[in-house]
Parts: sequence; C-alpha cells; structure tokens
Amino acid sequence: MEPANKDKVRVGAIGDLHYTKYPEPSLREMLNQAGRACDVLLLGGDLTDHGLPEEAKGLAREVHSSVGVPVIAVLGNHDYEGGKQEEIKKILGDSGIQVLDGDATEVHGVGFAGIKGFAGGFGKRALGPWGEDIIKAFVHEAVNEALKLESALARLRHRPRVALLHYSPIAATVEGEPLEIYPFLGCSRLEEPLHRYNVDVVFHGHAHRGQPEGKTAAGVPVYNVSLHLLQKLWPNGPTVRVVELPVGVQQPQLMEAAAAT
Repeated sequence: MEPANKDKVRVGAIGDLHYTKYPEPSLREMLNQAGRACDVLLLGGDLTDHGLPEEAKGLAREVHSSVGVPVIAVLGNHDYEGGKQEEIKKILGDSGIQVLDGDATEVHGVGFAGIKGFAGGFGKRALGPWGEDIIKAFVHEAVNEALKLESALARLRHRPRVALLHYSPIAATVEGEPLEIYPFLGCSRLEEPLHRYNVDVVFHGHAHRGQPEGKTAAGVPVYNVSLHLLQKLWPNGPTVRVVELPVGVQQPQLMEAAAAT
C-alpha cells in the first residue's frame, strides 16, 4: 500500500509491547490506531515479555489482523530471555513483520537500519574493555552491536535514513530512570555510526521512565518510543510516535506529525 502523500512518509514507532500469553484486550485497538496513523510502523524491541514462541505467535496474529501497513521490528532483551530469539524472529518474519538485526531495508523510499543494541553506559563513563575477561566480553558485545549498525547503515544508499534500536545511543532519553541502571539502558558506542552515515532520525525503546526525545552530539533527533512512556504522553491515544519524512530530496527535514490527533 502506497502512502497517501507520495512526497512524505509517516513513520510511526512503538517499543516495549511486552506481549504475554494473556495480553491486554486494548492492545489490538492500540495497534489498529497506530497503523492508521502512519505509512510504516516500527516496533522497537521487547516485543514479547518472556521471549517465548507462543508470545511471538500471539503478537504476530494481532499485528496481522490489526495493522494494515508495513511493519519493521528489532528484538529487545526480553525477546532473548527464553533463549528462543531465532525462533521468534522466524515466527514474526513468516507473518510479514520484517525483523532487522544488523540488516537494512527500504520502504516507500525511506531506508531503515535496525539492531537490538546493547548496554555499556554513556560518554566518558562508558565501560571500557579492561580487567576481567567477562568485562571485556561485555564491552565486546556493545562494540559488535555498533559494528552491526554501521554495516546496516552502509547498505543504505539514499536518504532519508532511519535507525531503529532497542537500547538508547544517548543518555538524554534515559534520564528519569534510576541512576544505578543508566549503564544498562544503552551505550554511546551506538552513536558514532549514526553520524558517519547521516541518519535523519533514531527510534529506541527500553527506557520506560526515560525522556521522550533528545539529540545526538551532531543534532540527530532521537525518540524514546517505549509504550509506557507514550501512554503517559498521550493517554487518549493513539500511543505511537509519528514523524513525517520527505522523500525524493537530498537532505530531508523531518516533521513530527500530530501523533495525538
């Protein structure tokens, strides 16, 4: 389905659905409203609550029956909890949801690159690969996710470019969470690839009590689209962050759509 306005694409994003075996009855209507508000819907990880294939099957059914636009997703840490992440990816993929994990795709002239991301902290306080082997392995995982993001972005030849993550690449959108857990909510190693490949907008989830938006050091807008946070922002719905991206121009200027109307 082509967007109504071919010069602009409405990109909607939600994270942290935490779909369970016994989901809230309102979830279907929420997804339906989100699908009507945008031309492509992004799901920013923690799609399931315990990383169970049964949860993924239920979510796949809900999305298939409720959302009439292309859906792109990344996994989150909850989707890894059951050790069935590859099965979850397949279930969602078979249902038509495109799950990105260091991959890139293009929809309606907009390029999307997606990864889960990882923890590690921000700026000068980011954890370094020094000391015990387990610390080095932890940091290596964060570096590896940043390299996956870089590789995915390198495949996108045209703008606009959108990055979808679960973990945050900046500290600004996790502010409001307990300070003790900041290092586990994201990592600034994810920020550098966004600048190198001139990303236009970034969406992430994970920080349920964080801030709704911030910017990278280079001014790239970053939106925290955790469902818990969006429900506080727009209690009357639809609970989806929508950004309009002009297509077919060299340097698009994004415009935030009126998500609550």
